[in-house]
Amino acid sequence: MAASTAGPPSDRPGSHPDGLPEALPPPVRLPRRRGTELVLLAGAVLISVYGYVEVGLATDGTVPAGAAGYGAGLGLLALLAHVAVRLRAPYADPLLLPIAVLLNGLGLVMICLLYTSPADEAAPTQLIWSALGVGFFIAVVLFLRDHRVLQRYAYLSVAAALVLLIVPIFFPAINGAKIWIRVAGLSFQPGEFAKILLAVFFASYLAVNRHALAYTGRRIWKFQFPTGRVLGPILTIWLASVGVLVLERDLGTSLLFFGLFVVLLYVATGRTGWIAVGLLLAAAGAVTVGSLEPHVHSRVQDWLHPFASIDAGEGASQLAQTYFAFASGGVLGTGLGQGDSVLIGFAAKSDFILATAGEELGLTGLFAIFLLYTLLVERGLRAGLAQRNPFGRLLAVGLASIVALQVFVIAGGVMGLIPLTGMAMPFLAQGGSSVVTNWIIVALLIRMSDTARRPAPAPAAPEGPGEPGGPAGPGDPGGPGAFDAPGEARP
Repeated sequence: MAASTAGPPSDRPGSHPDGLPEALPPPVRLPRRRGTELVLLAGAVLISVYGYVEVGLATDGTVPAGAAGYGAGLGLLALLAHVAVRLRAPYADPLLLPIAVLLNGLGLVMICLLYTSPADEAAPTQLIWSALGVGFFIAVVLFLRDHRVLQRYAYLSVAAALVLLIVPIFFPAINGAKIWIRVAGLSFQPGEFAKILLAVFFASYLAVNRHALAYTGRRIWKFQFPTGRVLGPILTIWLASVGVLVLERDLGTSLLFFGLFVVLLYVATGRTGWIAVGLLLAAAGAVTVGSLEPHVHSRVQDWLHPFASIDAGEGASQLAQTYFAFASGGVLGTGLGQGDSVLIGFAAKSDFILATAGEELGLTGLFAIFLLYTLLVERGLRAGLAQRNPFGRLLAVGLASIVALQVFVIAGGVMGLIPLTGMAMPFLAQGGSSVVTNWIIVALLIRMSDTARRPAPAPAAPEGPGEPGGPAGPGDPGGPGAFDAPGEARP
């Protein structure tokens, strides 16, 4: 019989030389960095106020009369958001909130410099929407104590998202797309809220079925296809995204929804083949609808021939004016308030806000703006990687991917990489629904980053297996289950 390898109590790891259990090390206390967040918020507000003053000096030669009120209002909103984070999410990432405030403040400055007439209420309206977005941010941070609660409402979320996507079909098209609801002079874009609900559903569904998608199914040559029960929802999402594109004539929303699902599918399974399948399906749907639907087809033609209207003697199109704005800005830009991007038309404040930034801030300013978006997405992905449960990881990655996909789709359309879409640049562009939903996304990311960075409670002193305070055995209710991956905590 082989001799037992177990030594005396003093030789076992984690035991005291006298045979008593060794005291557990104290939990690691991570710095909260709320002071860092407050300093960065002050800098974001000051930069925004400086931009507002610079616009007034460039256009009228005087400091705008509302500069103090604008600074006080933006500073108050930032302070209220900071207090909410300090109270309910003290371990949250300190960069998320300052980046959102700075982007929102720069967006307000861009909209103000495109102020065309005394009757133009775009800037005051956007400030009201921003205040409403911060209000939703504070509500999410204060009342959502655990993001895993959202997993219980996965199917309710997808049902609500489908309703929000279908309702605009029954309203008249605006600028060729049926994505708006206009009631009593107020416009509302429900698809902006649907993207958050769909992210919750996708994260919940893939968290449950990630193993089935990755390891089960039938293998054909080098590819492994999951069963029909698991593959069915994937094809349903593809058909729904194409249906949105056909019925609402909105290329951007379709690309966003389908891209979100493909990204989460890859993160959940780790299989690059899903990215190839997703790109093929998206390309097939876009080519088919782009050839058959007149509004989408016209956008594709404008993308392929942006200067055709000039050659025909009809003047420069919006896309051509955008290229002229980028060329006029050069490396350092013309300066705030000294550009001519207003020639783009009414969409200079919304779809083409990036052209305004490129002309007046130049290539250097565009790099700075893209760097802010990159930091925002990176911090969201970092919050996802640090989550202890698969739903939290997928939800954080999905929310960060929404921002990344929007920036890519909008910047790619304005810069001529892909056909132009009618989406709003996060925080920068005019659009009440967009700014509110982006503040909600930041609030959810802050909640999840706080959960990930918060130190775990000190474990109880170890006793015998199955005893109170001791490690749970395989058959105990708190022990590892068959569906728990190693290192993952069950919600």
